[in-house]
Amino acid sequence: MTAEPPAAQSDSLTSIAPRDKAEILAQALPYIRKFHGKTIVIKYGGNAMTDPELQADFAEDVVLLKLVGLNPVVVHGGGPQIDAALGKIGKKGEFIQGMRVTDKETMDVVEWVLAGEVQQDIVGLINVAGGKAVGLTGRDGGLIRARKLKLADKDDPGKLHDIGQVGEIEAIDPSVVKALQDDQFIPVISPIGFGTENESYNINADLVASKLAEVLKAEKLMLLTNIKGVLDKEGNLLTDLTARRIDELIADGTISGGMLPKIAGALDAAKSGVNAVHIVDGRVPHAMLLEILTEQAYGTMIRSH
Repeated sequence: MTAEPPAAQSDSLTSIAPRDKAEILAQALPYIRKFHGKTIVIKYGGNAMTDPELQADFAEDVVLLKLVGLNPVVVHGGGPQIDAALGKIGKKGEFIQGMRVTDKETMDVVEWVLAGEVQQDIVGLINVAGGKAVGLTGRDGGLIRARKLKLADKDDPGKLHDIGQVGEIEAIDPSVVKALQDDQFIPVISPIGFGTENESYNINADLVASKLAEVLKAEKLMLLTNIKGVLDKEGNLLTDLTARRIDELIADGTISGGMLPKIAGALDAAKSGVNAVHIVDGRVPHAMLLEILTEQAYGTMIRSH
């Protein structure tokens, strides 16, 4: 689905009769009541993160969710921005099995792009939209403890790849996030962890979002992506899946390739007590709001049971 051009979109919104607008708002009420006070972890990435109009929509959605009593927590990626910054210093990104090889120089770039440029852009967007956002990395409040990821070769599990300062999560201490939430702030988290020697680790943002949702006992985990959701072999959107059905789709090859790591984190979260995980099409304006506050599906929902 492609977004309407801005003019057509605003025309269609202004032409809605007041009674219809009231009806739309009333339909959101049961969802607002159901999720009031609950935490929603949002992985922000893809087109929603690079298209200026979709960026503004996202910021408005996050602020609205906060104002109606939900507790959004944003975890962001930034692959394209990292590649662009590496290009400026004449370095080319290298990947092994989908993971970015992160030497010391690359890690420095990852930190200033994610924790500097990207995070502060998101914080600014949310603040301009009327929210109170605060940027964090894994170092702040000891949020994300990490260790070096040992990447097993997909063809020869006995062989390990050294991909530098890429980490796996050892522990998440959510106390700083909870303290910010209690003061009505919206945390915006860069997926950078730290080790026992204070070294930095680049961590997959989907994994950080999934693990954070587990630790915070979130009601929902929203993964904003550049796809419609999980598709069957005929290309039809599967809007509602259980954890068991996902296992079956992985086993028969319906879910493969780049979807596997995204789904793996989502599945872990669903099995660890997060009530629902949504893989949402971030190319649709206000997709997140529509997915949470209406009956209409704008992606795939994975339920824990």
